[in-house]
Amino acid sequence: MAKFSYTAVDARGKQTNGSVEANDQNEAIAQIRQLGFYPQRLDEVKAGGPEKTEKKAVVRKKGGKVKMRILTIFTRQLATLIDAGLPLMRSLKTLAQQERNPVMRSTMLSLAESVESGSTFSESLAVHPGIFNKLYVNMVKAGELGGVLEIVLTRLAEFQEKSQKIKGKVVAAMVYPLVVLVIAGLILTFLLIFIVPKFQQIFNDALPGKQLPGITLFVIGCSNFLVGQWYLVFGGIAAIVIGYKAFASTPAGVIILDKIALKIPVFGDLLSKTAIARFSRTLGTLISSGVPILQALNITRETASSTVVANAIGKIHDSVKEGESVVGPMESSGVFPPMVTSMVQVGEETGQLPDMLVKVADVYEGEVDNVVTSLTSILEPIMIVMLAVIVGTIVIALFMPMVSLITGMGEQSNGQH
Repeated sequence: MAKFSYTAVDARGKQTNGSVEANDQNEAIAQIRQLGFYPQRLDEVKAGGPEKTEKKAVVRKKGGKVKMRILTIFTRQLATLIDAGLPLMRSLKTLAQQERNPVMRSTMLSLAESVESGSTFSESLAVHPGIFNKLYVNMVKAGELGGVLEIVLTRLAEFQEKSQKIKGKVVAAMVYPLVVLVIAGLILTFLLIFIVPKFQQIFNDALPGKQLPGITLFVIGCSNFLVGQWYLVFGGIAAIVIGYKAFASTPAGVIILDKIALKIPVFGDLLSKTAIARFSRTLGTLISSGVPILQALNITRETASSTVVANAIGKIHDSVKEGESVVGPMESSGVFPPMVTSMVQVGEETGQLPDMLVKVADVYEGEVDNVVTSLTSILEPIMIVMLAVIVGTIVIALFMPMVSLITGMGEQSNGQH
């Protein structure tokens, strides 16, 4: 029986050192976890001193990105193969043989090569930050240390599937009004540039010196401005876009824009619920996978979809680091609703914080579904009416003088008879 010295952390992230006797490394890890700790480093103590069992990957970081759908499929398939008893390296090579995406295939082969050379799987994943983010790497690392890699990979796949689903719904809710606005803008531009000038020529020829209706003069004025000073119009639009991007790239700008977005009627509620659902599921998944809470909070803050929520998570992290509970800073932040803080408080008191966070995520993902459904039902008629008003206004403006022209022609025809 060998002796192992370890460095581990408890659920609150407090570090501790100690030693255990076990037949092998996996048994030592199991003993440490039974003590309520999460091992971060494990050394086998021999006569000549401790021999490090951790190996560092000395590999250049590689680029490349893949779609979330492809990464989710890879994670799910890898979890299935490992659960079936296949060694990690063989599982990676098997998946690489059937992978059609060239970036993902080369990444799998690189991972297999790195693992074969002695690096851990989490170290190999960290070499590809464009594909595997910190959440992914740290969960895999916790799974390796706990000897439950296949379980963690399954959780990761479920997390990715749910995140992808909710992101798709939010994007769909946002894209619909944007598409309608773009179509409305294109129709309006086409009418003002090509149709209105032709009618203006007709009015000048057929109704010389006659006063046109106000709405007609307004539409013709807009058309003349767009045709004559088009560079000012498109230059102004470009300036607004560039200015927005420049402002959004500053730390203060990001915070201000996030605060404004969260206060927009309906859309703000959707963004808020989405951010809370993401926070709850990310933190719950990380803690349940064995990642220390302080590290889990850091990762959750980095992956938060809103700067306002990220700042609130940062305050929670600082409070927990000082030995306080999670609930206090959550309540004082004003970001999290009372129901969320109440459920988190119950989770802390009962020792079921990860499960409670996942339940909060389930509730708020359901809320996002409801908001998206109601938003779609509200936006459809509003957008249709808006499009009809824009086109209808131009049509009315153009045909009002036509009525006068037709009436004049009729009177002239009657006078001749």
